[in-house]
Formats: sequence, structure tokens, C-alpha cells
Amino acid sequence: MKTFILAPDSFKESMTAEQACSAMQRGIQKAIPNAQFIHVPMADGGEGTVDALITARQGRKIQIQVSGPFIHQKIDSYFGFIDTDKTAVIEMAMANGIHLIEKSQRNPLLTSTFGTGEMIKAALDHGALKIIIGLGGSVTNDAGAGMAQALGVKFLDRNGQMVEQGGGHLDQICTIDLSKLDPRLAQTEIIIASDVNNPLCGENGASHVFAPQKGAHPEMVEILDRNLNYFADLVKRQLNIDVKNIAGAGAAGGLGFGLMVFATAKIRSGVEIMIEETQLAEKIAQADYVFTGEGGIDFQTKFGKTPFGVAQVAKRLNKPVIACAGYIGQGIEELYTEGFTAIFGIVDGACDLQTALKNGEKNLERTCENVARLLK
Repeated sequence: MKTFILAPDSFKESMTAEQACSAMQRGIQKAIPNAQFIHVPMADGGEGTVDALITARQGRKIQIQVSGPFIHQKIDSYFGFIDTDKTAVIEMAMANGIHLIEKSQRNPLLTSTFGTGEMIKAALDHGALKIIIGLGGSVTNDAGAGMAQALGVKFLDRNGQMVEQGGGHLDQICTIDLSKLDPRLAQTEIIIASDVNNPLCGENGASHVFAPQKGAHPEMVEILDRNLNYFADLVKRQLNIDVKNIAGAGAAGGLGFGLMVFATAKIRSGVEIMIEETQLAEKIAQADYVFTGEGGIDFQTKFGKTPFGVAQVAKRLNKPVIACAGYIGQGIEELYTEGFTAIFGIVDGACDLQTALKNGEKNLERTCENVARLLK
């Protein structure tokens, strides 16, 4: 009897990681009815991280209302608890994500990470001893200043007044007051889950690389980058903390920087955290085959994407890895020496994007059935 590990990421805008697991199982079972399956829905710190960890670790959801990307917005959201409620899992995008604002209204001069700070505070209120925070999918560029404000930090201008939120106001800050910073942060292990290695500032920083998709035009990008530089220099002078050039400081519009400064967070590869927390290696050791995948696979997959992380674990354990993707891009031949046995595109012919997304589960199921017929 063959055992299959099903460890895909979500197929963005088409299916969640758990839905992908189910589609894979349905397809394989048509060819191998007596197969056994272990579902390990995956993520890399972005969309689906909370749900994947709750599923893999039999955790629970905590419903919460928090501030959205604009401070006047209120968002019904949730975070997760695993490890018998010792570890909280948060996705910043569930409070301050790009999907929460219409494209025409996005403005990183004004958007804030305040809601993310509210989620962290709620996790502390529920007794979390460790917090894992996924940073994918943000619509902010405030260096985590909003998050810090929600946790008690005061940013004051030259007149001693509170500075408004948003990346466009960071250059008005003259004083950073930590006297009301939540003391529980000092006793809490905070881990940033991210696959972004960008520094805070410069041409490879948060503003230049990511702000345009968040609504910033070229002039706005320059303002935002200047403000991040100013804020980082202020932090260095007043707090004696210099982390702006650390890889990942620019994640989520600089939220990586803010978490390192104000919550003494440590940054790690999102997929590595998932592999560890889901005990993927122990599960793959029991398996005959490993199936993974996500919306697209190309040469960038080896830079910290979920299928690559899964394949690396399987390679160490000498297990074959089948990857499925909505589209296959350039450079996948590089992946065959990195643990991938075979890579399959699932789209069933020429079609528009919306049709491909709509039929994702059906296409994934059919592809996995056809692959499994070769494995019988």
C-alpha cells in the first residue's frame, strides 16, 4: 500500500492549500484506490499561513476585529493558536493586506500596520508565549510604525504632538517614546516568517521594489524611501538599534524592520518555519511519494518558495517529488537537481486566466490522476 504526502502551497486566487490537498487526493485515489494520504497544507509566510498551521497542528482560530489598512477601517479577522495555545500565528495581511483596498484607493503614504499591532496585542492578551507573524501581501510602507503604536510606542513631532499614521508622515517624527511599550513583548518569542530578503531602503528596498504595486507613483516612491531612511536613522540615534540593512527588514513595507526594532523579533524563512512546525520531515520519512505545488513554478522557485522547501526535505530522505503548477515558467530544469523528480502544468489547454483559476481544482485532480497511473 502506497503512502502519499500531499504538501502544496495555495494556488493563488484558485484554491487554498487544503483544497489543493483534497484535489490531489481525489485524483490519485482514482488510479490507486487503496492509497494512504497525509495532508500537510503548506505556506511560506504569506497567504494561507495561519490556516495551514491550524490544519497541520490541530489548532484553533481566534476571531477579532482590528483596524484595516486605513485607520478608520474595521476588519473582521482572525489569528490562530497552536501548541495547546502557547503559540499564536498571525498573518499581517489579514489586517493590513493589499486585498482589503480597491486598487484605485491604495496609498502607502497613508496606509498603516496598526491593525497588525492590535493582533499581536490580542495574542498577548490570550497568553501567547511565542508569536509567528507572516509578512506576505501587505499594502503598507510605514516601517511597522503603526504596529508599534498599537503596542504602546509614541511617535511625537517637534511640538510633542502625536504624528499621524502612514509612511508619508515618518519624517515628522522627532521623538520615539517607548515608556508605554507593552512589557510582555520582552518575554515573548516573536518570529517573522518571510521569503523576502530586501533591506529597508535603497533601490532594492521596500519602497522601490514593492510600493508601486501598493499604489505609489514614482514621486511617491522617492518620498517613501526618504522617509524610511529618516526613520531608520532616528531609530539608530535614539534607540541605538541599526537593522535597516538586515535581509528582510524591507518585508511588508518595512514591517520586518519595525518588528525587529520594537518587538526584538527574529526573521526566518517562512517555508522553513512551516517545515519545522508541521513536522514535515517526520511525515515524509513514512511516505512513498511526495506531491507539492503552487500557482506557478519557475527559476524563482528555488529562492525560498514552498515547493522548493518541500523538495529539499524529500531529497534528504531520498523520496521522489512530483510538483504541479498552474503555469510553468523559465528555468525549471535547474530544479531537477534540487529534489524535484517531475514537474507538471495542470492547465488543460489554451484558456484565459479567469477560466484557469476557476477550473484549478478540477485540473489539479485530473493531473494527479494521470501521474498516479504511472506510479501504479
